[in-house]
Amino acid sequence: MEQIEIRKARIDDVPAIYDLVKELALFEKAPDEVSSSFDDFIQNGFQENPIFASNLIFFEGKLAGFALWYFRFSTWKGKRLYLEDLYIKEEFRSLGLGKMLLDETVLEAKRTRCTGMMWQVLDWNEPAIQFYSKYGVKFDAGWLNVHLDL
Repeated sequence: MEQIEIRKARIDDVPAIYDLVKELALFEKAPDEVSSSFDDFIQNGFQENPIFASNLIFFEGKLAGFALWYFRFSTWKGKRLYLEDLYIKEEFRSLGLGKMLLDETVLEAKRTRCTGMMWQVLDWNEPAIQFYSKYGVKFDAGWLNVHLDL
C-alpha cells in the first residue's frame, strides 16, 4: 500500500515550494513570469501574521505537489478561501493525489469557517477543468481578470 502524507508547509520547505512554483510556471507556459523570491515566501508565509498557507503532499516519501491559499473577504459572500495554486508533479499525476490535496483544502476552508472557495483555471487546461467539474464547481462567465503590477 502506498504511503501518502499531507502536511502544512514549514519554513524549511520554502526551497521545495519555490521549485514547485517554477515548475508550475513552466507547465502554464509562463516560466519568465515568476518574480517572487525565497524571501517573499519566508516573509509572507512563515513570519508573524502570515498572509498565505500551504500544504505539501508526499508519495512514498517524495514531494509530489502542493496547494497554496490565502483568505479574502467578499462583500457579498463573507470569508472565502482563495486557492492560488494546486500543483501535482507530472510523474505523480493520475494517482488521486490532486483530489486528496484539494479535499484537504476544502476541509481547511470548512475548519476556518469560510463560506466557500475560489480559484482560477486556465481555459486551455482541459484536464484541470474536467477534474474541478467533478466537484460541482461554477465557472464564472462575464468576469475578466484584472491586475496592476507595481
